[in-house]
Amino acid sequence: MSWTASDVPDQQGRTFIITGGNSGIGFEAARVLAGKGARVVLACRDPRKADEAVGRIKAEHQGASVESRQLDLSSLQSIRDFAAISPKEAIDVLINNAGVMALPRRETADGFEMQFGTNHLGHFALTGLLLPRLKDRVVTVSSDLHRRGTMHFDDLDFKQKYDKWGAYGQSKLANLLFAYELDRKLKAAGSRVLSVACHPGFAATNLQAAGAAMEGSALKLGAMKVMSALLAQPGEMGALPTLFAATAALRGGEYVGPDGLMGMRGYPTVAKSTDASHSLEDAQRLWGISEQLTQVKWPGVSKAA
Repeated sequence: MSWTASDVPDQQGRTFIITGGNSGIGFEAARVLAGKGARVVLACRDPRKADEAVGRIKAEHQGASVESRQLDLSSLQSIRDFAAISPKEAIDVLINNAGVMALPRRETADGFEMQFGTNHLGHFALTGLLLPRLKDRVVTVSSDLHRRGTMHFDDLDFKQKYDKWGAYGQSKLANLLFAYELDRKLKAAGSRVLSVACHPGFAATNLQAAGAAMEGSALKLGAMKVMSALLAQPGEMGALPTLFAATAALRGGEYVGPDGLMGMRGYPTVAKSTDASHSLEDAQRLWGISEQLTQVKWPGVSKAA
């Protein structure tokens, strides 16, 4: 049977933090979880858009427990500030959802290539800082475009020759290397917290058009909109793998994605990622580099596994 949002169990008494929850699949996941009784914190870069998203969810679900907190994943200081003011009580699920895709070359506030810095390093740092308060699981949203990704350990910031899709693929491969390594380390440390990865397939959100819009290319923007209209599934469907990964009975270490043709659309199922995403050597190397770059340590976890 196809798993849908109606299969999300009651979430009363549980707290979720969703990065980038003001739009796209993050918003759709937040909307469903709030409707199931969860307390949802939207961790977003733009406070105005986040507050608008909170209002939309509360208008749909009267009495919903949803709030917004500012978080800029391209700034390590913002991440530390967010972690310091986040709920002092336990956090059940952290959904690492926010991301940027195929941008012209930009750098974060700390000098990292924007896609690697935001999509991977930002979430690495955030997860490490919140881990002591996590009870259930970490969900990291990757992409099946990780298949075209390679870890350029000699030039992670693409300073030598920038390729926006290559940089995006690397960041999404890094998401998986991190998610799998985190689950191994958590298990080795005897933790009950799980780490799960997922991807939305090809979902109709504003993420696809952002890069073309930043380039100022009307042709690329138009082509992306046509592709989205013809091939993409609705954002509500794209959010199902996230919801499944966040609420279904899983063991940890899974990669959840749509069950349709080439994983582009369909209902959530446990999918397969590339051999490169399961490289223990690359995962451990990336972990060490990420600790150095972010200056976030993981007591009791880093040396496990």
